[in-house]
Amino acid sequence: QLQLVESGGGLVQPGGSLRLSCAASGFSLDDYAITWFRQAPGQERKEISCITNIGSTNYADPVKGRFTISRDSAKNTVSLQMNLLKLEDTAVYCSAAVKPSWPRHSCPLEYDYWGQGTQVTVSS
Repeated sequence: QLQLVESGGGLVQPGGSLRLSCAASGFSLDDYAITWFRQAPGQERKEISCITNIGSTNYADPVKGRFTISRDSAKNTVSLQMNLLKLEDTAVYCSAAVKPSWPRHSCPLEYDYWGQGTQVTVSS
């Protein structure tokens, strides 16, 4: 069964850090573009960061300089290191994957696989 599973969410105080992981089962992430999204209560899902099939990374303005996306081929995971967390980072974070037909520098627009998401709560 091909699926993505996120982990690493939890409760953290403002200014703290969390590391989210997206693990793939049934396929290798090496040739895939992976994007992290988040959805806060009452808001639309928003693209946060992606790593493309050629290793280019992109970040939404609200997380630039605080979040870092990376790929670990040996573990078949893509991680999102989140530092200096703010109250407004509270959301359900989920990942999505697609295998582009050509090398991409930008985040994809469509995806083949989605994870179930993991809750991140930033609260004092």
